[in-house]
Amino acid sequence: MAARSVWAVRRLVQRLLASSAASECRGWPHPFSTATQRTAGEDCSSEDPPDELGPSLAERALKLKAVKLEKEVQDLTMRYQRAVADGENIRRRTQRCVEDAKIFGIQSFCKDLVEVADILEKTTEYISEETEPGDQKLTLEKIFRGLSLLEAKLKSVFAKHGLEKMTPIGDKYDPHEHELICHVPAGVGVQPGTVALVRQDGYKLHGRTIRLARVEVAVESQRRL
Repeated sequence: MAARSVWAVRRLVQRLLASSAASECRGWPHPFSTATQRTAGEDCSSEDPPDELGPSLAERALKLKAVKLEKEVQDLTMRYQRAVADGENIRRRTQRCVEDAKIFGIQSFCKDLVEVADILEKTTEYISEETEPGDQKLTLEKIFRGLSLLEAKLKSVFAKHGLEKMTPIGDKYDPHEHELICHVPAGVGVQPGTVALVRQDGYKLHGRTIRLARVEVAVESQRRL
């Protein structure tokens, strides 16, 4: 009986070994092998962590991205506010410059006219103080010299600021520069349609007419039969 039992156990072990060898040849892991147990343990350990760590990493990434976007929004908001403030300052400075130009645009011209007024005042004082009573000739000479000096200074001031007097005598009549007062018969050497006489001088400022010259225009005289 003992020998038969030993023999039966030996046969059982041989069958188990044979079946294990056959399963390894077919690619099936042995159910009790250490490789199978290690693989199963690794599969279990590799399946659980993603469920725990995956959402945490995604949340961290989203939070970092939200913080970055919030900083960008704050930076853009500050830039926009500075740009608006700079634009408002530029607008105010420009408006102030325009207002100053309107008020003080003729400051230089007025300063030069003050010098003309000084000449006129000094001439008047000189005539009233040093002229003897009854000496009309000397008085007229002083007046003439004073007026000549005054005229020269005025011409200098006008030329400095681009103000020129028009001399249209002999020029063709131009309604943009001349104001027609009347027609006169064309004399010798005077062409019809041209300015024959200037009643009041016209002026231009930097080439633009600011006052029309009042003129008389020559026309061809009609012969009586």
